[in-house]
Amino acid sequence: MTQETSARDSFAYTVKKAFRNFGLTRWIIVGFFILLLIGAFATGLKVPMLLGNVLLRTGFNSILVLAMLPGIQCGIGLNMGMTLGIIGGLLSTLIGLEYGMTGWGGFLFSITLGAVFGAAIGYFYSLLLNKLKGQEMAVSMYVGFAFVAFMCILWMLLPFKNPRLTWALGPGLRLTHNLNSSFGKLLNTFLAFEIFGVMVPTGLYLFLGLSCFLIWLFLRSRTGVAMSAVGTNPRFAEATGINVNRMRTVGTVLSMVLAAIGIIVFSQGYGFMQLYNAPQQMGFIAASGILIGGASIGRARISHVVLGCFLFQGILTLGMPVANALVPQGNISEVMRILISNGIILYALAQAGGEIRG
Repeated sequence: MTQETSARDSFAYTVKKAFRNFGLTRWIIVGFFILLLIGAFATGLKVPMLLGNVLLRTGFNSILVLAMLPGIQCGIGLNMGMTLGIIGGLLSTLIGLEYGMTGWGGFLFSITLGAVFGAAIGYFYSLLLNKLKGQEMAVSMYVGFAFVAFMCILWMLLPFKNPRLTWALGPGLRLTHNLNSSFGKLLNTFLAFEIFGVMVPTGLYLFLGLSCFLIWLFLRSRTGVAMSAVGTNPRFAEATGINVNRMRTVGTVLSMVLAAIGIIVFSQGYGFMQLYNAPQQMGFIAASGILIGGASIGRARISHVVLGCFLFQGILTLGMPVANALVPQGNISEVMRILISNGIILYALAQAGGEIRG
């Protein structure tokens, strides 16, 4: 009897510890997601199709959320300036479209050139952040907004000639560019399969898994450990001989490279990409995803990226159709989209100052 009691106590302790480590805020969000699932069943919505959309949106948003991780680990916090890397990815895709590249060749060209642009942008951007230690989040936000505004001018002046990219009645690039004739939805459909009515985009998750694995390997390398040490305690890291500015540069460059690749994966997921002001809010959405997953502004893990992106996209995807089904006369889908997306972002940012759980 004593052994049975001890075993029960040990199991109860393990469950309580797991509950605490997962974090109350995440349990609340998981509960809300489950509530939306129940609401979808109750209102007669096509739940398998909705779950397939959740998997799809999670897959092509996760690389952008992953771009937040190196910035947090190296000590610059939430890299709202990832918009600069995103624009590098958009520019590389435009160059591929200008020369008529399609299929896997066009996709690989875009992410390779995008990674080069992201690395170059990240290096020069890190020089600014290293000069302004302690103010990185504010600086990155304003730099991101300013660069988007600057590019709104530049998109009208760049010498692209392909008529599919430019306005018909004047100079400049169009706002929206269709990717279905090049590499749109390439990863979505690669090795995709259906199970219980839920479409699983295998290609997206293979790409995500490879990206996460490479970041995991990097974080366990000598450079990755040094970079994380700088993010945790820069003074101690400097005392042990680590070049703090160099490690911050490594993290910033890696964040920008992932942002450039992430926007390409994101755009092919929808089958089109948008220029001008479209990238402006990407940093907030990525930040909310990783924070909801359990990260803080001082530390993050790959598990926070995947979990947070799934919960964020899941609530967005299920929330709007459930709301419309409950109030069919109101056509409140757009209102619910704004309320849910901005509410989640505000909630996630409110948790950013807390300690990491788990």
